[in-house]
Amino acid sequence: MEIDIYSDVVCPWCWIGRRKLDLALASYEGPVTIRQRPFQLDPTPVTEPRPLLEALSAKFGGPARVGQMVDRVAGIGAGLGLDFRFDRAIAANTFDAHRLIDWAAERGRGAEMVEVLHRAHFTDGVDIGSTEALTTLAAEVGLDGAEVRSFLDSDQGVAELTAELDAARQMGVTSVPAFVFAGKYVVAGAQEPATLLAALAEVEKREAAGA
Repeated sequence: MEIDIYSDVVCPWCWIGRRKLDLALASYEGPVTIRQRPFQLDPTPVTEPRPLLEALSAKFGGPARVGQMVDRVAGIGAGLGLDFRFDRAIAANTFDAHRLIDWAAERGRGAEMVEVLHRAHFTDGVDIGSTEALTTLAAEVGLDGAEVRSFLDSDQGVAELTAELDAARQMGVTSVPAFVFAGKYVVAGAQEPATLLAALAEVEKREAAGA
């Protein structure tokens, strides 16, 4: 089974959705290939570090409403072993983070890189828009810091990532997480493990019938 995951590392539901997918796959007996696909919730440049709660409050109707939103997310995350500390998080443009994920994936470290970036953003309050921070985080998954820094300082992967982001929009991906099974069956949102497992079984059935 091939699974394409469209997500952004500053999307809390993407972290939750990936954890729920992992729980579903723990009960799935077939072979699985997972590919991380990029999506940016907000491609607007971030010129300087800014507390995430401040940025969200300006966008979603003030601190009180945002407080309710993040408390709900944090509660759901806690039930999955995810530690959301929204009071620490820094708003960031994720273009370079996605470049790094693609680069890491070519070296067999894509999934680990995504997990580290989620944790850095939501738990540790790291500015993942910073080249210095990305270089340090890459070392956590065994990537060479000097090579990572050289890559991020270049324009390598820029055109490719831009094309990937455009392709996602052309496919109709407008929100994340979005899971695409076998290249054509889309399950949107951070669904429960049982729902994802049922989707896997149904796709497997349809693919077998069409073979």
